[in-house]
Amino acid sequence: MHLLYEEDGDIKAGTILADNDSSLQIESQHGKRAKLKVANVLLRFTTPAPGPTMDAARALRDGLDLDFLWEVAGAEEFGFADLAAEYFGQTPSAPEAAAIALALHGAPIYFHKKGKGRYRAAPADVLAAAKAALERKARETALRAEWADALARGELPAPFTAKVYELAHKPDKNSLEYKALQDACVATGLSVVRLFDRCGAIPSSHEFHRQAFLLTHFPRGTGFPELEPPPPPPALPAGDAPAFSIDDTATTEIDDAFSVIFREDGSVRVGIHIAAPALGIPRDSPLDRVAATRLSTVYMPGDKITMLPEGLIERYTLAENRDCPALSLYVEVGPDLEVRGHVTQADVIRIAANLRHETLEPLFNETTIGQPGADYPFRRELEWLHRFALSLEAARGKADQVQRHDYVFRVDGERVDIVPRVRGNPIDKLVSELMILANSHWGGLLAEREVAGIYRAQTGGKVRMTLKPAPHEGLGVAQYTWSTSPLRRYVDLLNQRQILAVARGEPAPHAGNDPMLFALMRDFELAYDAYNEFQRGLERYWCLRWLLQERVSELDATVWRENLIRLDGLPYIARVVGAPTLNPGDRVRVAIEAVDLLDNDLNCRFLRLEQPAAVPEADG
Repeated sequence: MHLLYEEDGDIKAGTILADNDSSLQIESQHGKRAKLKVANVLLRFTTPAPGPTMDAARALRDGLDLDFLWEVAGAEEFGFADLAAEYFGQTPSAPEAAAIALALHGAPIYFHKKGKGRYRAAPADVLAAAKAALERKARETALRAEWADALARGELPAPFTAKVYELAHKPDKNSLEYKALQDACVATGLSVVRLFDRCGAIPSSHEFHRQAFLLTHFPRGTGFPELEPPPPPPALPAGDAPAFSIDDTATTEIDDAFSVIFREDGSVRVGIHIAAPALGIPRDSPLDRVAATRLSTVYMPGDKITMLPEGLIERYTLAENRDCPALSLYVEVGPDLEVRGHVTQADVIRIAANLRHETLEPLFNETTIGQPGADYPFRRELEWLHRFALSLEAARGKADQVQRHDYVFRVDGERVDIVPRVRGNPIDKLVSELMILANSHWGGLLAEREVAGIYRAQTGGKVRMTLKPAPHEGLGVAQYTWSTSPLRRYVDLLNQRQILAVARGEPAPHAGNDPMLFALMRDFELAYDAYNEFQRGLERYWCLRWLLQERVSELDATVWRENLIRLDGLPYIARVVGAPTLNPGDRVRVAIEAVDLLDNDLNCRFLRLEQPAAVPEADG
């Protein structure tokens, strides 16, 4: 006796060797012996043998019209043998019954399985939808192959044109375009980026890198939603001294300015004035939610994405020849440059000038301070503030630090100029020391009044953000907040609200146990790190553009460590190949090779050692 049975999701035929009522010992048509539950038996038959039965059944099945079979089946549940009898008009032979079983089993869109050998015809609407899906899948399969072939030939299919950056940086892996792209990458052995580049789909390497960032952090674009204008700032007392700011020419978010009043007894009152957008951005307002989403202004060579809308910035930036609301820290300084007192208040400050680095540095620098020369706006105030800054720096135990270079990137269309600028020059020292003074004092003020704030701390060489005041060892202060850039950083804006509340004797917007503080601090750290990484990446990119622009083939460099070098005149660390063992500080000459603007990398080949690193002399 032979049988038709279901096993492992397939229909098979075999021979019964022993019948044990609830189970059978069988031998499959291929000679494999097994134990089979009786419940899995679909049909018992005597002839023909299992092999010929299945061969004949498959031949019959291939000739069946599934649409006709579906019509014959009717709407009620049925067994395959019953349908076989109805279809063939007689008691079916084993091959005929097996053919129907195979057809039903292999057509799930036509027939829904209800049990072993039992089915029900799919409703007409369900069948129509399933057929449409199959047709769509067939079209998609053909289209996927067509697109993959075109990409492999170096051609970009039209539907890909608007999706190049998305597919390269943040693809929908279920999309047909992505699947075709992966097929083409496998066929060519190229990465997505290299394949797109070969297809001519990346006309701008700069935009390629920019879009990688925007798709992750600004998927809805960099524009601002429609917002009601913020309320005007409240009535505030007027300041009693003209103030000036110091920034580079490109700065529009002018956060800080300074004023100085010289007294006859030799004492001086210094005003540190910070733009006060917190006066117009209440907590949880629509504008506040936008700022809390962006968390910081994003900087990049030649461009930026501001944290706040242009209208709000225009209202609160410390622009010259205007009366501007500010959070002011007034510092009383004795003739000996010792700080004797502090007062914090919100007021309106007359901004007399926005001094710019580019025009101020030739006049106010280490060689001109205290020397005879032409007068310039606020010269007396600047030179005194520089002396005060040196005193503040020394009091923190940070005097005589090694000067390093910053680099200013000026991008005009496709051209870039990279200008070295000494970090720690008189302008930088003046501004940074007054900012440290304000941030450390206001951090102490919040701690003293037991008002919540977000702090920057450094212990053991590790910098972190914290909700508790803690020392910043790198700066040499007992505590340090970020509160002097509220137009550009959300943490500063939040801290400014807290400081304003203390200064005005009002309840602080955030309590110390506010869970939002921790969430905002965490989100800010993640966003700030990502924004800085993006800025560094684009600065590396423009360094490579500069090398190509200037047709630099060789360059001097200083060994940083192992086989990593710092290129002269550029903020770029590169790997050098073909070099002997080098020591940190060695001066070397390298060849610039294989600049890759898409990978943002280059090869530097060692040419020669120009000057070994200086070896410190032994004591004694």
